[in-house]
Amino acid sequence: MAQFFEVHPDNPQPRLLRQAAQALQGGAVLAVPTDSSYALVCHLDDKAAVERLRRIRGVDERHHLTLLCRDLSELAAYARVDNRQYRLLKAATPGPYTFILEASKEVPRRVSHPSRKTIGLRVPEHRALRELLALHGAPLLGTTLILPGDEGPLNDAHTIRERLEHAVAAVIDAGACPLEPTTVVDLTPMGTGGDPEVLRIGRGPLAPLGL
Repeated sequence: MAQFFEVHPDNPQPRLLRQAAQALQGGAVLAVPTDSSYALVCHLDDKAAVERLRRIRGVDERHHLTLLCRDLSELAAYARVDNRQYRLLKAATPGPYTFILEASKEVPRRVSHPSRKTIGLRVPEHRALRELLALHGAPLLGTTLILPGDEGPLNDAHTIRERLEHAVAAVIDAGACPLEPTTVVDLTPMGTGGDPEVLRIGRGPLAPLGL
């Protein structure tokens, strides 16, 4: 039975988040709220956890997984970013955006796109998730919590627990999420002098990006 951590959306209880962080460090897959929708997350370097996350989500290695970071200070270790790309990232984070970037050698091959060698990155603006990331001490690997056969993401923590009680170790309940996907922007063309490419328009407005 999955654990259920009910936390305050604005002042989440550190004790509960510490328990969740300990579960992640032990190889667990968790369902967590974000500033766009609920997501499945796990430890970046845990191969078994990553494979379990993909099975729950029903996706293969070609599906872009996303690094959830506390802030841009963690960026350099996982993605190659030039000054132009960094200025755009700084203008839009934290917020409901996912950016596609060239993965660095620090990113395990199993979590980057197999043909493009890219990785999705986002800095969420959600209090409970940001504090969980701080307690974990490293980025988490995540994907939107859409189950096989469903058309959209799950948004109710109790429903998530019922449907995934034997698949995830815990569910963090901080209330309903906005239920709108992130805006996805591919920044890799900028590395060769091109312009960023908007792959999906979602909750994040394009104006802060100058697009």
